[in-house]
Amino acid sequence: MSGYWLILIPALMLLAWWLAGQAEADWGHWYLQPLDGLNRLFCRHYHRLQGEPIPLPEQGGAIVVANHLSGLDPMLLLAASPRPLRFLIAAEEYRRFGFTWLFRAVGCIPVDRHGRPEKAFREALKALQAGEVIAIFPHGKIHLDNAPRRRLKPGAVRLAELANCPIYPVRLDGMQAQGEIFTPVFRRAHARLASRPPRQCAVGQAEDCLQRLEQDLAPLGVTP
Repeated sequence: MSGYWLILIPALMLLAWWLAGQAEADWGHWYLQPLDGLNRLFCRHYHRLQGEPIPLPEQGGAIVVANHLSGLDPMLLLAASPRPLRFLIAAEEYRRFGFTWLFRAVGCIPVDRHGRPEKAFREALKALQAGEVIAIFPHGKIHLDNAPRRRLKPGAVRLAELANCPIYPVRLDGMQAQGEIFTPVFRRAHARLASRPPRQCAVGQAEDCLQRLEQDLAPLGVTP
């Protein structure tokens, strides 16, 4: 049995080292680099992710916003980002059994929508001011393209105004079992990611900025 471990442990270490080499974002923790590399390989090869990397600046605060069609969406965004993303997620999802450790490790910010959502807003603003990248699904939850129109929540625009940072809209599509959480992760897709030009939301122009973001996140040829 000891001989088995003498082979397995170095093999696992070698695999982790190789996966870390596939990572493109610097998470600042050795144990997160292999996860980043594994996710990129999984999205690009299993889900056949197509699209250019999100054109984020090399440094400085920024906000990524995207439409939300499935539970695969955060993985696709991470696979296309050259920098770590800190997601704002519902507190009940953050506390989902077996996943809290991962959400905490990658810096997710839980939003208590029925209690004190302002706490998450302040934490996100602090992160932006410290030069980090925040990711938000402004529809607030999974919202399919054929569903009745849902207005975007204004949080991303408010953060952009206060932190004086750009918003990078991203349109996602092509995943299987849209509308579900776990099934899309395992059903092979032809995932597509399209980055729109960044938006700079000036103070006093929140409504106009929200309307432009709605257009950015809508399917091509569809006017919200």
